[in-house]
Amino acid sequence: MKKVALLGNPNTGKTSVFNRLTGLNQHVGNFPGVTVDKKSGTLHHDGQTAEIIDFPGTYSIYPHSNDEQVVYDVFSNPRHPDFPDLTVVVLDAGNLERNLLLFTQVYDLQIPVIAVLNMSDVAGRKGIKTDLDQLKQAFPGVRICETNARAGFGMKELKELIFETPAQAEFRPLIADYNVTDSDNESWQESETRQRYTYIKEIITASVRHENPTQAATKASVWDKLTVHPVWGYVIFALILLLIFQLIFSIASLPMDLIDGAFADFANWTGSVMPEGVLTDLLTGGIIPGLGGVLVFLPQILLLFFCLGILEETGYLARAVFIMDRLMRPFGLNGKSVVPLISSAACAIPGVMATRTIPNWKERLITILVAPLMSCSARIPVFTLLIALVIPNKYLFGFLSLQGLTLFAMYMLGLFSALAVAWVMTRFIKTREKSYFLLEIPEFKAPRWGNIFLSLYEKSKIFVWEAGKVILAISILLWALASYGPGERIQNAVRKIDKTAYPGEKYEDKVASVKLENSYMGILGKTIEPVIRPLGFDWKIGISLLTSFAAREVFVGSMATIYSVHQEDNEGLLETMRQEKHPDGTPVYSLATGLSLMVFYVYAMQCMATLAIVKRETKSWKWPIVQLVYMGILAYLSAMITYQIFS
Repeated sequence: MKKVALLGNPNTGKTSVFNRLTGLNQHVGNFPGVTVDKKSGTLHHDGQTAEIIDFPGTYSIYPHSNDEQVVYDVFSNPRHPDFPDLTVVVLDAGNLERNLLLFTQVYDLQIPVIAVLNMSDVAGRKGIKTDLDQLKQAFPGVRICETNARAGFGMKELKELIFETPAQAEFRPLIADYNVTDSDNESWQESETRQRYTYIKEIITASVRHENPTQAATKASVWDKLTVHPVWGYVIFALILLLIFQLIFSIASLPMDLIDGAFADFANWTGSVMPEGVLTDLLTGGIIPGLGGVLVFLPQILLLFFCLGILEETGYLARAVFIMDRLMRPFGLNGKSVVPLISSAACAIPGVMATRTIPNWKERLITILVAPLMSCSARIPVFTLLIALVIPNKYLFGFLSLQGLTLFAMYMLGLFSALAVAWVMTRFIKTREKSYFLLEIPEFKAPRWGNIFLSLYEKSKIFVWEAGKVILAISILLWALASYGPGERIQNAVRKIDKTAYPGEKYEDKVASVKLENSYMGILGKTIEPVIRPLGFDWKIGISLLTSFAAREVFVGSMATIYSVHQEDNEGLLETMRQEKHPDGTPVYSLATGLSLMVFYVYAMQCMATLAIVKRETKSWKWPIVQLVYMGILAYLSAMITYQIFS
C-alpha cells in the first residue's frame, strides 16, 4: 500500500484535508517508540488504496517539540517504518511566504511531493492570487493543486494526483547537498533558513499578486481587533464560557440522568430475571454499574467538545488562547491551558483530553496533572450534602447566603490551588524542550460540521474503549471488596439482626449496611480509621472515601447505605447523620469535620475515570500514579489542618 505523509504548518486546514481523504476510515495509534499520537487513515479512489499518515503540525523540519521531533525522526531516516513514498504538504494559500519554508525543506529531501494550496477561498477574499504555472517552474517535478477542503473543492484532483505517476523532471535543489541529518548545528540552521527565505521571496514576487480585499475580509479584521482587545477580549471570552457551561449544566444533566437511571433499571431487571448467585451479583453490582459509570460521562464530554469544536472551527478559540497566554505564563502554563482547566469545572475527563492542543509537553503535562483540582460537577452532590449538614442556612448582609459562599469558596480553593501547584511543578518537571508560544491566528469562518462530528466520534471512541476498560475493571474490584468478607463473617452478622426492630424496607436497608460493614471494604475502612482520625473521620466515612474512587458522587450513596437510608430520602440521611455520635457522645459531623471532609474532596484524586484518561493521554501509568499520590498527600494534610483549626 502506498504510504502518504500529510505535512503542514498549524492552521493550514490539514485536518480538513485528512478528513476529506479518509472519512471514517481512520484510527489513532502511536509512532514507534514515542508517546506522540499517530493519526492515520485509508484513502480509496478508483480501485486504488493508500495509507494517509497525518503528521503533527510543524513550521520547520527542525524540531522544537516532541511532536515536531517525530517529523524529523521520520523524514531524516529512509529506513523508518513510516518513511513515506509520497508527501502531501498543505499550504495556506493566503500565507505562502511563511508556509513555503517547510515545503522547500521537504522538496530538497528529494521525496516525491504534492503542494496543496488550501483555503483558496480565504486567500481570494484577501485579494491574494497565485500563478500556479509560475510556482511549478520554481519547483520542477512538483505537482500543485488548489483546494478548499472545508467545502470539498479540489479534493477529487488531489486524490488523482496522489495515485498519478509523475513525469520525470530535472530536480534543482535550493540548498546544494542538503542533508537534514547533518543539520544539528543551530547556527547552520539559521543560515540555511535565511538562504531559503531569500529564495522564497523571489518566488512570491514572481507568482503571487495582491488585489483589494473583499468587504467580508474587512469586517473580519474589525472582529479581530475586538476579540483580542486587552479589555473587551476578556469580557467576550468570559461571556462565551458562561454560556457554554450553562448549556453543559442545563442540557447534559438530562441525558446523564437518563443514562444513570437506565442502567439502574437494567441492573434491577437483570436481578429480577436471573437466579440468585455470584454471576447475578457480579452483573448487577459490578459490570452493569461499571458500564453505566463509563457512559454517564459521554453527554458532558460530547457537549463540551461540540462547543469547543465550534469555537475552533470558527477561528475564535485561537484568539481566546492568545489573550489568555499572558495570564497563564507566570504559573508555568500555556495560553492553551485555559480551555482544559475551565473544562474541568464541568468534568476533568474532557478537560484532560482537551490538553492535546498544547504543543509543549511540559506545559501539557502540568495542565493534565492540575486539571482535576478544579472542582467538577461530580463534587456537587458531596458539597451539597455536607454544606446542608454543617453550615447554617443564614445570610450575611441580608442577601449573601452562607451556604452559597461556602460552595463558592470550595470552587475558588480548587482554582487557586491548581495555579499554585502548577507554579511548583514547573520548577520540578524538567525537559529539554523549549517553551515558546507560537500561534497561527486563522481567519473567521463558518464551522465545518463534518469536522466537528468526526472529532466527536474520535474522542468518544477513545474514551469508551480506552478509559472504559479501566473503569469497568476497577468497578468490578470495588464491587467484590464491598460484597465479600472473610469466612462466614457477613452471614453471621446478618443473622444477628432483629427483624422485628426493622419493619418493611428498613430491614433490607439494615442488611445492606451490615453486609458493607463486615465486607473487605468495611474491614479496610476500620483498618484505616486510626490514619484518618486526625482528619475528624471515622471508619464509616473511611468506607465512603474508598468507594468514592469509583466516582466522587458515590459518597452520598455509600452514606445512605451505611446509615440504612434510601438514597432518594435526602432529608432522612441528613437527619440520621446529624444524630450520629462518637463513643464519647460528641457529634461525628461537627463544623470541623464537615469542612475537613469538603477540603479533602477538593484535593483528593477520587475518580478512576480521570486516572484512566490521564494514562491514555500520557501513555504511561507513571503520571496517574504521581497524580494520585500528590493529590492524596495534599488532601490529607489540608483536611488535617482544616480540622485542627476549626475544632
